[in-house]
Amino acid sequence: MKKAIFAGLALVALIQPAAAQEPATTYIHAGRLLADPASGRVETNKTIVVTAGKIAEIRDGFAGEGNVVDLRDQFVMPGFIDSHVHLTFESSPTSRLDAVTKSTVDQAFDGVVFAKRTVRAGFTTVVDLGSDPQAINALRDATATGKVVGPRIIAAGGVAAHGGHGDIHGYRQEIIDLFRAPTLCSGADDCARAVRLAVQQGADVIKTASTGGVMSNTAAGLGQQMSDAELVAIVDTAHRLGRKVAAHAHGTDGVNAALRAGVDSVEHGTYLDAESIRLFKAKGSYLVPTLLAGDTVARQAETADWMPAAVRAKARTVGPLMVDALRRAHQGGVRIAFGTDSAVSKHGENAREFALMVKAGLTPLETIKSATVWAATHAGLETEIGTLAAGKSADIVAVKGDPLTDVRSLETMGFVMARGVVVRAAGE
Repeated sequence: MKKAIFAGLALVALIQPAAAQEPATTYIHAGRLLADPASGRVETNKTIVVTAGKIAEIRDGFAGEGNVVDLRDQFVMPGFIDSHVHLTFESSPTSRLDAVTKSTVDQAFDGVVFAKRTVRAGFTTVVDLGSDPQAINALRDATATGKVVGPRIIAAGGVAAHGGHGDIHGYRQEIIDLFRAPTLCSGADDCARAVRLAVQQGADVIKTASTGGVMSNTAAGLGQQMSDAELVAIVDTAHRLGRKVAAHAHGTDGVNAALRAGVDSVEHGTYLDAESIRLFKAKGSYLVPTLLAGDTVARQAETADWMPAAVRAKARTVGPLMVDALRRAHQGGVRIAFGTDSAVSKHGENAREFALMVKAGLTPLETIKSATVWAATHAGLETEIGTLAAGKSADIVAVKGDPLTDVRSLETMGFVMARGVVVRAAGE
């Protein structure tokens, strides 16, 4: 107990200086401004006035004196939203060992580092869909109060099936028993209990897994693993408690079962079909494509000793299919929210997803919409983030190039402000 207390105090001591005092008013001179990606309209020579973490107004021309940020040579946009990350860990050849040797405090320390990388890459809001609840909830609260430099965090609580994706595989039984989450469930009533527990533990959203997963160390395939009744219980209970539900799903049967149950988003959607597209549109659900994860695991599968054999076989198969799944969904009119599954890939490289989405047939502007206005609506935060307008959060990013013609320019941030605080200065 004493060690845990001292470790917690050490963490507080480390992060406390991060809370910066911003000037009362900041004037951002934007050479080119895409304030509302939904409109696609790029304006020139504008001043964004920021006060107390909010946008006070947007003026014509370059106005204001005192604390002026010169972005006259940059392309300015709303901060980006990544709808699928895991901030407290990162994939490596030692990941399976790290899972049982790193404490909650260790994971929180890692999260401090990864949160800073993420926000400096232009992602001012993220949805964390699977981290240790204590670690991610503490990190969420610390970024919200300015103790830690990081994005706005929407933290999920995980509800998964015993023996399915989200459970622990491939360790000795004693280790499995020690680390198995109390929000695993079997049967509809038990899954409703698990949702209630996740909410009690502080979850902003519920993450479930209707199918097998690539990274689970088991050769159980990628088909449906939760029953229809279990999925309905999860969705109904979560919605009654005011929480949205994100469903990890690869196989067609599990994608469609999750959509029939009424999930708010499907993560991955690798084997979606025409019926899936019909259900997406009928239910108003979003697809979060995570192409970067597919690209990353396909590459890792060819690296010796990176992943167990059961994982490698799935990674080689699934990775190349995800781009085509997004292409078909986009052509079918499915709503898309940007998401990377970062932790599978490196934190801070989230913007690589944009180019992969273009490869799937989206225009550069559509990819920006997916990471701003579309993702904001998906998160239920469209009145706070996703566009730059008076009264909204001062989440502002800028790049040197023109992302509407060169989407890869989004991979190099020239400026980032998150909730009114500069986290990457112009020229840095």
